[in-house]
Amino acid sequence: MSLFWGSSLSMLRYTLCSKGWTLRHSSRLLNPCRNFSTDVRKYAATHEWIKVEDDVGTVGISKHAAEELGEVVYVDLPEKGLDLEAKSTFGAVESVKAASDVYSPVSGQVLDINSKLQEDPSLINKDSLGEGWLIKLKIQNPKELDQLMDEAAYLKTTQEKSSH
Repeated sequence: MSLFWGSSLSMLRYTLCSKGWTLRHSSRLLNPCRNFSTDVRKYAATHEWIKVEDDVGTVGISKHAAEELGEVVYVDLPEKGLDLEAKSTFGAVESVKAASDVYSPVSGQVLDINSKLQEDPSLINKDSLGEGWLIKLKIQNPKELDQLMDEAAYLKTTQEKSSH
């Protein structure tokens, strides 16, 4: 019985998570709650990613963008409290090869910046999807997330661009 329940629960979790739902555990029962999984990133065409937990988004640049830039030597980040519009510039990343503006994938207010990047901008090259994050923002319009790409669509566009 427990083997059946466990495999049924796994299938339910897989089905809900593949549709952008997560399961929240309560002491008495499992409640599906509309929320984005912390393991899911959405991508902008300008190579930024956002990972959402509740109404806070962590923003960084994609692994592809970090590889294209080369060795990052300087990062310009905004002040905490700054209000950003979707697709607006909020900073820049400079490498030995080039400099690139960084755009906000959604509208929101900057809650935090990755101050570690001031001392070690190479974190972007070492771990652009983790320790190399840029800002955290309070999302103002969650519907803007629907206009971003999932990882598969983003990888497809980067592969198409590199094959031309």
